[in-house]
Amino acid sequence: MIVYTDGACSGNPGPMGIGAVVYKGGNILKEVSEPAGEGTNNTAEYLAVKRGLEEAIQLGADAIEIRTDSRLVVQQLSGKFRIKVPHLREIKKEIDQLSEGLAVNYAWVGREKNKLADKLAKDAIG
Repeated sequence: MIVYTDGACSGNPGPMGIGAVVYKGGNILKEVSEPAGEGTNNTAEYLAVKRGLEEAIQLGADAIEIRTDSRLVVQQLSGKFRIKVPHLREIKKEIDQLSEGLAVNYAWVGREKNKLADKLAKDAIG
């Protein structure tokens, strides 16, 4: 399955929203648009990845490609960059636990290819 994710923040920090779109065979299986409390844009990005993974797993995925327009998130979740912020390390631990036993790959995509997840994240802020 392919999961496009995005996090949005109104102000930084401020109200956060997350968006995720789960695809299989080019078809949308699930869309997620949820408010995520108060925090930073990076926190929203991480929470969007976590929710996207949860949905894909619930739909029976055993191999997942997470696509996001945040290069930093891709590099950090792939283990190429160190995560300096303690609460983001905690969310990564949760993501790693969810991913256990699955083939998960993280890929960067340009914003133009992530429009639906972006819209869902922004809509969730209200």
